Amino acid sequence: MASNATSFTSPLASAKLGTVAVPPQLEYVIDTISKASGWTIVFTILAVLVAWDQIKYILNKGSIVGPAWKIPFIGPFLESLDPKFEEYYAKWLSGPLSCVSVFHKFVVIASTRDMARKVFNSPGYVKPCVVDVAHKLLGADNWVFLDGPAHVEFRKGLNGLFTRRALEIYLPGQEEVYNRYFKTFLEITKNAGGKPVPFMPHFREVITAVSCRSFVGHYISDEAVKKIADDYYLITAALELVNFPIIIPYTKTWYGKKAADMVLAEFAKCAAKSKVRMAAGGEATCIMDAWIKQMIDSKKWREAVAAGNTEGLEKPTHLLRDFTDYEISQTIFTFLFASQDATSSAATWLFQTMAQRPDVLDRVREENLKVRNGDIHAPLNMEQLESMTYTRAVVRELLRYRPPVLMVPYLVKKPFPITEDYTIPKGSMVVPTTYMALRDPEVYPNPDYFDPERYYSGDAEAKGAKNYLVFGVGPHYCLGQQYAQLNLALFVGKASLLLDWKHHPTPLSEEIKVFATIFPKDDCPLTFEERKW
Repeated sequence: MASNATSFTSPLASAKLGTVAVPPQLEYVIDTISKASGWTIVFTILAVLVAWDQIKYILNKGSIVGPAWKIPFIGPFLESLDPKFEEYYAKWLSGPLSCVSVFHKFVVIASTRDMARKVFNSPGYVKPCVVDVAHKLLGADNWVFLDGPAHVEFRKGLNGLFTRRALEIYLPGQEEVYNRYFKTFLEITKNAGGKPVPFMPHFREVITAVSCRSFVGHYISDEAVKKIADDYYLITAALELVNFPIIIPYTKTWYGKKAADMVLAEFAKCAAKSKVRMAAGGEATCIMDAWIKQMIDSKKWREAVAAGNTEGLEKPTHLLRDFTDYEISQTIFTFLFASQDATSSAATWLFQTMAQRPDVLDRVREENLKVRNGDIHAPLNMEQLESMTYTRAVVRELLRYRPPVLMVPYLVKKPFPITEDYTIPKGSMVVPTTYMALRDPEVYPNPDYFDPERYYSGDAEAKGAKNYLVFGVGPHYCLGQQYAQLNLALFVGKASLLLDWKHHPTPLSEEIKVFATIFPKDDCPLTFEERKW
């Protein structure tokens, strides 16, 4: 047996230095390594890596606020699995700039209004990155990841989808969805025996339904909408600020990727149907229709120019190329991604707050009844919706009081001198927060109090022009900000006329749960009844 045994010898131990002159210090190192055991080498390498991880963090941190040292490699990853608003808030209070380091990513938090605005308005240094896994869920070639001129050009082709004229096209579909779901709200309370039910999941479903109706019309089935609403939780969980950077089977990111693929496939089917209908001369009734009609009109214009006869044709405001069904699906998915969680959050807080403030709800009800000339079932046109200044002030204040999006991650493209004393390293993530600017007591007196009068009769609109970061600023500001606000005004306005609801507070009602956006920790227990006039 002994004669057949295989012997392993360290290459360094048998190395011949020959005539090479080796300094005594190096001879000692070589001798030490050659005599070291495998475990000693492993632990030595590990110690070097830990030291380098700490040194790199300290160098990146520089003079800004942050932990004195980093938990080796993972940083505060375990804490981030259950993000708490209180911990975020403490971080924002700690200084204008603060930092953490999770896995390979160094993260700088910009807390003040001016720091946040500087990030939003610095496209030369930063670009939106959402989170690492977002490229895998939304598609690496998705337009939201475009930068510079390419992003500007693509965005121009989408601007027409959110004009006043376009938004009015979507109103009938939104009214249809709300009318259907108001009956569902009544059934939910009835089936619960009149006992309160957490309504946050139901608000998520109705917002999914109204978004799908606005974005893809009747090309999608009610069953598919329900499936998207149920599975969108998986996408949201996968896109939390800190998560595994790679997709591992049966993790949040894995389930999120499966759900995202399902949504993309459904929207691609809708795009194919819309192309057929629009080519046949159908009227646009949703965002997808309007965008595809622009593509068709652009193609007709190019063909007419090539033929040398454009008589009778109006040149489109922005000439579009023909997009594939999948490209259209990707883009519509980004609209859902941008609106779903944020609008669900706003709707949940809006209904909770209205139940807590009957004085405000009564004024909303009065204004909505008046604009409909006393007919509680009358549909609204855009002029009527825009005329409801108090209802819109309620929505505006709600978004300040409970801003759905607390933070917006950006990737640093090159060293970013954000202050005279500190430069954010290339490759870092910088995360401006909207919350502190919206709680500035110098701009919003008594900022923790919900007061629509700030925007109805007060000066918050002008005074807080630089503070109202709900929809961002700069080249990546939210395209659908008017759509979102008018949609919420329509939602609560119709509900005020057709429903009575009561909030059943718990000790957790005013505590904030962070799940991509923010929700009450008790998920907003409500009961609904049909309103009697």
